[in-house]
Amino acid sequence: MRRVATAVGITPMALYRHYANRDGLLNTLADAGFVKLTAQLAGLRLTGRIDRQLLKILDVFLDLAFDNPRLFELMFLTKREGARQYPEDFRARRSPTANVSADVIARAMETGYLNKDDVWEIVFETGALMQGLIMLYLGGRMAMSPSEFRAFCHRSFGRYLNGILT
Repeated sequence: MRRVATAVGITPMALYRHYANRDGLLNTLADAGFVKLTAQLAGLRLTGRIDRQLLKILDVFLDLAFDNPRLFELMFLTKREGARQYPEDFRARRSPTANVSADVIARAMETGYLNKDDVWEIVFETGALMQGLIMLYLGGRMAMSPSEFRAFCHRSFGRYLNGILT
């Protein structure tokens, strides 16, 4: 907390007036990240083929990971109080970021593009695929440029979708 206070040019006591502890500060940062991510997803024009819509969503997550890798890690990997949990929070639509994918996948099932299945399981599986690949990339386990990695993620999602098509 002292280093953060010094970095932003305030006293540690001023920081503690706003955040009780490190976890409170990190939760606020993660929550702000989710607000921004939700706004970016809401701004997408999701029309056309289902696979293209899902890749647009994926690209928003990839952009966040490339632009703010530590924030991405905080939002999706760090255990923190109040983080949404699968399945209850997701099925209750308490995850604005997951709801976007769920709506696309539900429409795909309704139109017969995807097999009828559990929408939320598919959302969580695709999220796990995306987050797992991103964490491996951010952890230095993949020797690829950002554009090569993005193309790899697109191919991976294509393979996954091919497995659940009708």
